[in-house]
Amino acid sequence: MTLDPLAILTAFGLIFLAELPDKTMFASLAMGTRMRPLYVWFGTSTAFVVHVAIAVGAGSLLGLLPTMVVKLVSAALFAFGAFVLLRGGDDDDEEGAGRTVTGFWPVYTAAFMAVFISEWGDLTQITTANLAATNGWLPTAIGSAAALMSVSALALLVGKFIAQRVPLKTVQRIGAACMAALAIWTLIEAFTG
Repeated sequence: MTLDPLAILTAFGLIFLAELPDKTMFASLAMGTRMRPLYVWFGTSTAFVVHVAIAVGAGSLLGLLPTMVVKLVSAALFAFGAFVLLRGGDDDDEEGAGRTVTGFWPVYTAAFMAVFISEWGDLTQITTANLAATNGWLPTAIGSAAALMSVSALALLVGKFIAQRVPLKTVQRIGAACMAALAIWTLIEAFTG
């Protein structure tokens, strides 16, 4: 297997563009305003790498997963994220106590699970599986993983920028509203898709 640079760039470009408007990008942005962005990025990146491995290794089996169950669990996680953001609005310390929910492992696990569950059967996973079938698994895996991790990093940087310029309570409320909207959107997908 050779590392075809064109296949890597193709996978990167397609997956990057497909993930930009995706709900996991918005979830990363919302988590990054409330939790330590680097911890969130480690969690989301690990989940993306796992999904890329699954997509290139067993892409043809994705259609067998119970979509309804995956969507319902994903909606519940987004709703829980909204609850956590709203509950955190009572912090009195303005110098960052509200920015960090907890330590590395709880933030990492929350970010990992939010992305891991919500990405099942997602357009980017299906696209990765299709690209792997035509362009080879290794260049597709490298390009896809790099694109997904880049979108997550971009969302977290935007989240940090917003958090530094907008009052924390406002950021928490907007983040909670985004997470609640994602929960509703995912529920609608579960019952209509």
